[in-house]
Amino acid sequence: MLLENIAPNTFYNSGARFDPPKCDEDTRVEVISEIMDWIGDRDGPKRLLCVTGAAGAGKSALQQTIAERCAGLGILGCAIFFSSQDPTRNNPSRIVPTIAFQLGQHDPRLREYITKAIEKDPPIFTRTTQTQMDTLVVRPFKQLQANGDYDPDSFPHTVLIDGLDECSGEERQAELLSTIKHCLLDNDLPFRIFIASRPEWAIRSALNSETRGYLHPLAYHIQLSDKYDATDDIRRYLWRRLQDIGSRSHDPRGRSWSWPRVEDIEKLVLAASGQFVYAATVVKYVSERRSSPVDRLQTVVDWTPKKGQLARPFEALDILYTSILSAAKESYEAVDTNQERNFLLLLRAHQINSDFRVGERWDAHEFDDILNLESNAYQVLVSDLHSLVVFHQDPCDSETFIVMHFYHRSFSEFLDSEARSKNLFIPEIQVQAYVSEVVVQGINRVSLEPSGSAQIHAISVFIYSSGSTCATSGSIYDGSSVIALALYSNEGKILSGQHLLALAHNDGWRKFDQMVPEALQISAPRQVAQVLRMTSVIMRKLKVSISLSVFQYARLSADCLPLLPVQNELKEPELAHTFKPYYTEWRKLIETILIKERQEYLLQPEELEGGEGEGQEPQEESDSPAH
Repeated sequence: MLLENIAPNTFYNSGARFDPPKCDEDTRVEVISEIMDWIGDRDGPKRLLCVTGAAGAGKSALQQTIAERCAGLGILGCAIFFSSQDPTRNNPSRIVPTIAFQLGQHDPRLREYITKAIEKDPPIFTRTTQTQMDTLVVRPFKQLQANGDYDPDSFPHTVLIDGLDECSGEERQAELLSTIKHCLLDNDLPFRIFIASRPEWAIRSALNSETRGYLHPLAYHIQLSDKYDATDDIRRYLWRRLQDIGSRSHDPRGRSWSWPRVEDIEKLVLAASGQFVYAATVVKYVSERRSSPVDRLQTVVDWTPKKGQLARPFEALDILYTSILSAAKESYEAVDTNQERNFLLLLRAHQINSDFRVGERWDAHEFDDILNLESNAYQVLVSDLHSLVVFHQDPCDSETFIVMHFYHRSFSEFLDSEARSKNLFIPEIQVQAYVSEVVVQGINRVSLEPSGSAQIHAISVFIYSSGSTCATSGSIYDGSSVIALALYSNEGKILSGQHLLALAHNDGWRKFDQMVPEALQISAPRQVAQVLRMTSVIMRKLKVSISLSVFQYARLSADCLPLLPVQNELKEPELAHTFKPYYTEWRKLIETILIKERQEYLLQPEELEGGEGEGQEPQEESDSPAH
């Protein structure tokens, strides 16, 4: 009955795990030594070790290496290797029977006690995880300890669990952790338990010191990606493996002492970003015996994704990314309050923001404001992606500035490539259009504060799309939304007629007018010019005549301001007259700022002198090449 309920594919030496990943010689020496010392210290106060790290950081290879060493020393009690890709290795209902079976193999008396427990309660395999652990492991082992001839030093004491995050279901992962705490740790059984996992919700919350996670005071926690820099190990691994492949190659170039080249190795090390999975993927691709390793390595080094390209050097890596990203998307969008949101679109928006791709970036808190999201929405967004991406303080910024950080450089490249991410791909232009639309919607929902002042610098209430009323967000309040609109709309070029109509019919120009002065005060000179270019583009779309000097001093050329078809869609000439006074005022403000800052590269003195005089009518535009 026990055999029918175990998962033999989870064993460290299972045939289903043929050629499992493990640490190369001279790699991970420091962390392996630290773990083996912890296992050997049977009197140490903390009997639980948790190693967390990014996907592909080498946790499974580390666990396999430790399992083989412990087996060689005769101290391996049991080892379980989860896998989300194997239904027999991600089933939580089989975990406790598998642990009981492996432990029972080490002592005939313990095996007998486990047998009697099953005979007494045959449906035990349908009980809760904690009941199973108590019945099949805790009580039988306490019976063994009660024997006078029991020698605690002779019983294999190491319990290894790899890939907890790949056990099916977050709640079941949390249940297993709770069971280990209440059954194995609280009962003071003589096991040293080593768990490796990506830093996903179940183990992250259990180990969290700020929220007083129940495992935090009990566990020795190693954060693999943060504590140990694997760069040198990856470099040694690549040199050793590629030279070995070359020495067995039929291609004489591969057997040359000059292959692989140092610059190629360094390029691969940089691309790996400290994650072994990248290096292992490269080695596996290059080792294809039917091809030249020299040519295949060159394919990896030079590879850029293109449609129709046959070479897929990172196919295994892309499968990993697709699996994690798809599961995170499903979990996020399944939450009631997130059902109307596009997970991939929001993730890409934060990626583009953090990478300075539009010429500016905002702190994650402020960018959530711009996206019209609730406080700390960015943390919820990546709550199931902690093995690939995390938000943390930018070390290059003296202030507390939270930005997105990728553990894998190749994951960022995966999101950028339609050929790799396929149906998960979101184009940058879609992100720009989305942010522009959200900002326009935000401006339209702002309540104007009653005031006779021509320029109001404070707006009291901001109404979110959900319909709830909240205090004005910082982004709207300080004018960042104007800058965001200028940058993400490509200086107004992708603003649609619907956007302009929405602003015009919701008193948007007056609201916009209240934000422009503040936006100009907090902006760099280059951004000031971009705001002006955006308003100039809006003017052209509304067919408002503007002076030549405006184009001159902002360095605006006719080819970057095409007359878009949207002009013919509006068919509301009064919009031009409504907008024109605001534009005139903004232009004067911007001229004043540029003169004050003496930005010669944007505004030349002679261009100012040739501009409109006070009270002069603006010149009509000409179709000449000069204009």
